Amino acid sequence: MAENKLLRMDNVGIVVESLDEVILFFEEIGLRLEGRSTIEGEWAGRVTGVAGQVVEIAMMVTPDGHSKLELSRFIKPGVIADHRHAPVNALGYLRTMFAVEDVEELVSRLIKKHGAELVGEIVNYQNVYKLCYVRGTEGILIGLAEQLND
Repeated sequence: MAENKLLRMDNVGIVVESLDEVILFFEEIGLRLEGRSTIEGEWAGRVTGVAGQVVEIAMMVTPDGHSKLELSRFIKPGVIADHRHAPVNALGYLRTMFAVEDVEELVSRLIKKHGAELVGEIVNYQNVYKLCYVRGTEGILIGLAEQLND
């Protein structure tokens, strides 16, 4: 019997309150809006285990086209929990890390244009990466990594 092989990671999903605001935040980082639609119907509830759902989604894609971020806004039923401001040592989904060209410039732009907050500080990790965590629109936690000495 042949072994089932993983083909790729398709996307990471984040539930948000405002698709418009979060799309702008991720566009500022460099992702591109690939598409936007509403998902509903009995089949959707069978996939997610949430019967009667109506969800507006926006698919964001990285410049290389290999990584995607699915943003979801639940119209029905309402959101039942909010983990956006959990500390970095909380169990569960933590953050998505993005490779960028200039961490300081991007952090400055995210703060000025989107009210983002630097979680700790920008750190030089062994002269290989500059790394930081940022809380962006709606408190979404992201990591940013700038590779040094290509």
